[in-house]
Amino acid sequence: MTTATTLRYTITDSPVGAILLTSDGKNLTGLYLDDFDEIIERLAAVARSEPREDPDLDVFAEARRQLGEYFAGERTTFDLPLAPVGTDFQRTVWDALGRIPYGTTCGYGELAAEINRPTAARAVGAANGRNPISIIVPCHRVIGANGSLTGYAWGEEKKRTLLDLEAGVVAARH
Repeated sequence: MTTATTLRYTITDSPVGAILLTSDGKNLTGLYLDDFDEIIERLAAVARSEPREDPDLDVFAEARRQLGEYFAGERTTFDLPLAPVGTDFQRTVWDALGRIPYGTTCGYGELAAEINRPTAARAVGAANGRNPISIIVPCHRVIGANGSLTGYAWGEEKKRTLLDLEAGVVAARH
């Protein structure tokens, strides 16, 4: 039997627009860049609870701090308790996303090879598109085989902004 978990959320500002953060009360479960009302409703139905806005939750305060450092070019990795909900395959892909170095990109085929599923580029793309913790789990670093900015749920403009931010920080450090 599954127990209900209260969905907690907060909305914060960022250079790429408002960000919705979600939590199970202890771990960060989501970072979304659009469709907030729809996402909150869907996640609350899955959690079988009323959503509760909780901007002072410790994990949200820490996420806001680390995101601020990231957008200021001071942070290249995140250290937060994460609990993304997904299949085993999706979680494998999301773990691999976390290993893509800051300021670099890779293709879906490369990511598939990284998880020892070299023929699963399309499945990797689908899992990448379902990543519930954008930016922190850097799905924006995955690009098309031809170098195109394909497949970012929040739009090409936001993906370009994130990649440009990282490239600029890397260039400034060299």
